[in-house]
Amino acid sequence: MATQKIGKLPRRYGYMLNPYADLRLSKCPKCEKVTHKRKFALFIFVDPLGPIILGKECRYCSRCELIMVHQDELEAELKFQLSNIAPEMIGNDYHVLGTVDKKVWKKALEGEQPPFKEVLKHMADFKKYYDLDYQPAGWYFEGNR
Repeated sequence: MATQKIGKLPRRYGYMLNPYADLRLSKCPKCEKVTHKRKFALFIFVDPLGPIILGKECRYCSRCELIMVHQDELEAELKFQLSNIAPEMIGNDYHVLGTVDKKVWKKALEGEQPPFKEVLKHMADFKKYYDLDYQPAGWYFEGNR
């Protein structure tokens, strides 16, 4: 986790990227409670293009304040967005760094593109990044767990 803070708002939310296409997180991996869908304006840095804000519906656990993003869905939406603005950047490395206030994101959608410094005033870095450990169901030999 990066120690430097980018956004000006206090750190908020935990973040988990689900790289498994066959696993959908209907329950929180931390507390086992049911998650729900919620839309977030994610601040994503695409290398070497720079930052973009992507509105994305994610799984969310309000108890743990954990945002869970399915990698295949995120990359499909990134591919669609980048195909309109910079098709040569499709497939490049990216990092989800935090969230932006929805009001700022919606203004940008309406054509009122705020300056980058203004966006940073309304951005919150993630508190913590979590890894997802997953082992598909099945029979395993004693030494292969």
